[in-house]
Formats: sequence, structure tokens, C-alpha cells
Amino acid sequence: MHPSHAPFVVLKFGGTSVSSVANWRNIRDVLKQRLAEGVRPVVVHSALSGITDRLEGLLGAALAGEPGPALAQIEERHAKLAAELGIELPPGVRRQLAELGQIAAGVALVKEVSDRVRARVMAAGELMATDLGVAWLATQGLDVEWVDARTVLFAEERKGASEKAGILSATCDFAPDAAMQAKFSTPGRVYLSQGFIASDAEGNTVLLGRGGSDTSGAYFAAKLQAQRLEIWTDVPGMFSANPKGVPNARLLKQLHYDEAQEIATSGAKVLHPRCILPVKQYRIPLYVYATQTPALEGTVITATPADADAAQVKAIAIKKGITLVSMESPGMWHQVGFLADVFQVFKQHGLSVDLVSTSETNVTVSLDPAANTLDDAALEALQASLGSLCRAEVIGPCAALSLVGRNIRGILHDLGEAFALFEEQRVYLVSQAANDLNFTFVIDEEQGDRLVAQLHELLIRPTANDRVLGPTWEQLYAPAGAARARDAPWW
Repeated sequence: MHPSHAPFVVLKFGGTSVSSVANWRNIRDVLKQRLAEGVRPVVVHSALSGITDRLEGLLGAALAGEPGPALAQIEERHAKLAAELGIELPPGVRRQLAELGQIAAGVALVKEVSDRVRARVMAAGELMATDLGVAWLATQGLDVEWVDARTVLFAEERKGASEKAGILSATCDFAPDAAMQAKFSTPGRVYLSQGFIASDAEGNTVLLGRGGSDTSGAYFAAKLQAQRLEIWTDVPGMFSANPKGVPNARLLKQLHYDEAQEIATSGAKVLHPRCILPVKQYRIPLYVYATQTPALEGTVITATPADADAAQVKAIAIKKGITLVSMESPGMWHQVGFLADVFQVFKQHGLSVDLVSTSETNVTVSLDPAANTLDDAALEALQASLGSLCRAEVIGPCAALSLVGRNIRGILHDLGEAFALFEEQRVYLVSQAANDLNFTFVIDEEQGDRLVAQLHELLIRPTANDRVLGPTWEQLYAPAGAARARDAPWW
């Protein structure tokens, strides 16, 4: 195969992955390995860990009229890593810091932060980190080119989305892009770009929302028609539970796209849920690896995993901070349009409903804090608006505990022992997913972790030569497994 026709492989590295010399050495070695394999590597990576929060802090400090110390901390963090890498602070980083200083001074003067300004400030983290990455990789003998993601990823218009969402939580077109493929065509070259950022039709900077770097990686993979997408993070794949509370959680060696999406949506932070669609649509395999331990096998997510049709619980997921809204009205029975009227109220308040349970006189829904602003004022306003339709009660904090896997309906008869664990719990809502990928219970938050551990012990049982359930966290990382589990960003 001619080098210019070699397949692309997109590698996305998270914030922790690009924040230490040891990890950068692993990144270098992985890239050299990919080049030796004859593929064209394209790297997408995040800001240094913690920098996105510090940029938020810079805006707050600017509003208070004292941006100097916050800006100095951001500069110090990048200068420290540059010194550890043995390179000068790149000119691009200095330009970004100077621009941040100018923006912060303007915010301090006008006492206001527009969404456009916020997007520009938050984008600086990725821009500075990738400048550092390119500068160091060049010293390691790699032919590497820095690419501004805003020149290749373009936000699309979303009907009904607010202007704010279009700026701070944009989505992009990800159809295969021949022009982009040609731009990345130099044989033997590593192209390095940013996650989290894109541009709109006017060329303004937009963000893809928190966790958007995973989504950026998927967009790049789809547009480049990549052979695979590799997500490099703090943990070697997706697991059957959160190892922080379940040390015998098992590596999930193979998953279907839909299963991975369900686990991510149900609380796991290893993958952002929005990154699944682009690779699923174009059937691009997605691999999850650990930057610190690149030799571990990780998880592969495809359309045709092993035992794809077998009925099996593969993960016990938990999502905390859930708020329930219970709506009761004796008059709703056979009342035409009641549900339409109720959900219109949620729409008017900008709230996205997750789970729904109905009976003759009650409708109960869950609100996920990851998708909604759920302060006291917002919930009180919602209750007031619902008051003309029903009696609304807000319940929380709750936890949504999900059994995730294939064909759950086919094994309900085997779950009796597991369901018995809920005998002494207050279960507010039970939901069986229409796609037959999960069975969810909403319970008091304080009971969640204990029930996860008990359910995992009952339901996650590998067979001999199991092609799905791999080694436990303890087996992978003993004796350091417990400490690594505490530090990992799982749920």
C-alpha cells in the first residue's frame, strides 16, 4: 500500500494523559509504534488536567477585578510541564496567555462575560496544551504538525437549540471529508489537534461541552474514515462496575456500541456518551486504553462483539444526584393530552427528562443533573408551573442503579435473587429500557454503593474462557490496584 493511502488511526488523549513527562513518553512510544504499523496517526487531546477549571476560575476572578493571580497559576502550570519536558515555553502558549490577559482585563472592566468570550477563554486550554505536545514530540524525532481543530470541525445548526447551547455545547457535522483527508495526507507525519473546540459558520470559536474531547476524537475518526478510534485515558477500558467501590469489577473486553453508550449514559465517565454515534454510524471500531499502562488489552467497542446476542448483565452502573418529580392527579386517567401538557411544562423550563414511569393517577420522571440545572429556584419554579395540572412533589437526592447488558428481558426470570436485595429499600421508580439494554431502579442515594457491590457479586460471573468478562481491577493492578481505583475518574 502506498503510504499516502495508508489508513488513518485517531488517538484521543485525555487531560491526565498529557500532564506528565512519563505519560508523554508513553504517547511518543505509541505513536512510533503506530507509524511502524503503517498507519497514519492523528492525535486529538485535551487541556492539561485541571486547566479547564482554572480558566473558569480566571473568568470569576476577572469579574471580581483580580484576574492576575489566576492567570499566573495557569502560566505556571504550563511553564512547569515545559521545564519537565526540557523545552522552552512555546510561542503559541505565550500568545494564548497574552490574549487571556487582555480578555480578563476587558471582563474586569465591563463586569460581564458573554458566551462568546467564555468559549474563547475555555478553548485556550486545548490550544496551549497541544502547542506543548507538538514542541516536545518534535524533539523526539517525530515529524509532527499542529492543526487548529477550528479549521476542520464546524458546528451545525440545531433546530430548537438555544444560542447558548450553540456556543457552549455545539455539535458538528461528521460526514466523511475528502478535503480533510487530503490535508492530513503527508506520509510519516503525525498530525496533532485539539479536542473540545470547533468553529461556527462565522468562524467564531465554539465548544463541544464538558467531555467534548471524546466527541472530537469521534468526529475526526468519522471525517477521516479512520480504521479505528483509540481513546487513551486513566483506566484500561470499561469495567463491570466502578472499581472504587467494587475492586473485583471486571474489564469488559468487548462491547457493542449500544452497550457502551448505555454504560456511559448510566454514569460511567470513561467515555462521553456523545462520542459513540459518529463511530457507530460508520462502523469504526473504538478502543479504550490506559496511557499509564499501554500494554494492557483494554476494551474494544464494535458492531459485532463476541456473544453479541447472548442475554447477559455486563455492568452495574450508578448515577447519583438524580432528582425525581412525582406528579399525581386523579383526573389524569383517560384524560386526553395530560402527558403532552406535563412535558410541555418541562420543555418551557428547559429541563430534559430521563426516566419515566406512569400509572393511572401518577407520572414520575427523573432529572439528570448532568443534563439540567437543578438548583432550588429552578425546581420551585417547575413545581409552581405544574401546580395547575397536578400535585407535584420533588424527591431527592436519589441514585439511578442500572443493570446493563444485552436482552435483559430474556433473563428476568434469573434475576429474582438480585431483585430480592431491594426488598428493604424504598424504590421510587423502576424502568425497563425500550431497547432492552438496561433495567433501572431509582432509590435513595445513600443506599446506592452498597447495592451496587451486592448486585455485582450476584450477577457478574465470568465463565471459562469468557470472551466478554476479563480480569478484575485487582488482578490488573495488584498490589497498587486499590490506590489506582481511588484515583480513577469513574462515576
